[in-house]
Amino acid sequence: MAKKTSYTIPLTPDQQEQLATLLRTGNYRPRETPYTIISVEGPDCNIALYTSGKCVVQGQGAEDWVAYTLEPQVLLEARLGYESVHTPEMLQPHLGVDESGKGDFFGPLVIAAAYVDEKIVPVFKELNVRDSKQITSDKKAEELADQIADALGNRFALVTIGPRAYNRLYAKMRSVNRMLAWGHARAIEDLLAKVPHVTRAVSDQFGPTAQIERALMQKGRSIKLEQRPRAESDPAVAAASILARAGFLRALRDIQKKFGIAIPKGASPQVRQAAQSIIEKAGPKALLDIAKCHFKTADDVLTAVGQSRAALGPEGAATSQAKADWKSIRKKQQAEKS
Repeated sequence: MAKKTSYTIPLTPDQQEQLATLLRTGNYRPRETPYTIISVEGPDCNIALYTSGKCVVQGQGAEDWVAYTLEPQVLLEARLGYESVHTPEMLQPHLGVDESGKGDFFGPLVIAAAYVDEKIVPVFKELNVRDSKQITSDKKAEELADQIADALGNRFALVTIGPRAYNRLYAKMRSVNRMLAWGHARAIEDLLAKVPHVTRAVSDQFGPTAQIERALMQKGRSIKLEQRPRAESDPAVAAASILARAGFLRALRDIQKKFGIAIPKGASPQVRQAAQSIIEKAGPKALLDIAKCHFKTADDVLTAVGQSRAALGPEGAATSQAKADWKSIRKKQQAEKS
C-alpha cells in the first residue's frame, strides 16, 4: 500500500505550543508560508502550523514524520493505522453526504452521497481519498472521483440542481440552507434505494438537522442523521465531497463549450467579466441557465451592461438574504417554550 503524502491534523492550543517548540529547536529549516505560526522543511516533508490550529504535513516522508515524531512527541497517542480503535464507527456501514458549487456564481449545486463499510474504507485509504478542498488540482479531483466511482459500483448518488432549477427553487425557498437540506435528503433517498440496510448518514454542519429530516421521504425517515463540523474527516463524506466536486467541474465545462469562453469558479472579477461576455452574446436571461442569480454578482454584472435585475424576470428577482444565526433562533424558540 502506498504511503500517504499529505496530512491535516487539528491541534489543541497546548499541542500547538508543543509543536512550535519542537520545530524551533529541532533540525528543521524555516520556510515562508502565509497564515502560519511556524513553517519548516523537515526530513522528506514540509510541516506547517497554521493560525487556524491545523498542522499540515506534506511530502514523501509525511507518514513517517506523523507516526514517529508528531504522534509520540505532540499528540501523545498513536492514531495512524489505529483508525478502527479511535473511530470504529468509520468502518461501520454508513452514508456520507457533501456538496459542491454552493459558493460559485456559475454552474449548478451538486450534492453527492457515498456508501462505505469495513471493506471499502481500506480501499479509500489506499487511494488517498480525503476532503476535496485538500486536492488543489481539478484534474486530480476528477481522476480520483472516477476511482471512487469504480470502487463503489452503484453505491453512490448524485443530485444536480442546475442553475434554472436552482433559481426557481431559491425564488420559492429564499434560503440556500433549505435547498441544501432538500438536496441532501434527495441524495440520501436515492442511495438508500441501492443500500437499504444502512441506518446512519453523516454530513457537514450547515443548519439544523431537522431541516434534512423534514425533507426526507419514506425511505429515509428511519435513518440517523449526524451533522458535525469537519465531517470530511469521515471517509464517506470525503468520497462524497470528491464526487460532488467532479460533477460540478464537468457542468462548468458544459457551459464553457456552449459559450466558447473560460468559465471561472467562485465569484471573482474574472467571473464577472465572463458573465458580461455571455450577456453581450446571449442577453441577460442567459444567466438564469448558467448562474445562481441571487448572488450580488448578478447585480454587478447587469449594472455593468446597462441592465437591472428586472431583466431576469420573476425567477431572477430573489436576492441573497442576510445569513440567519440558526443556533440563536433555536435558543430563542426553546426559551419561548420553557
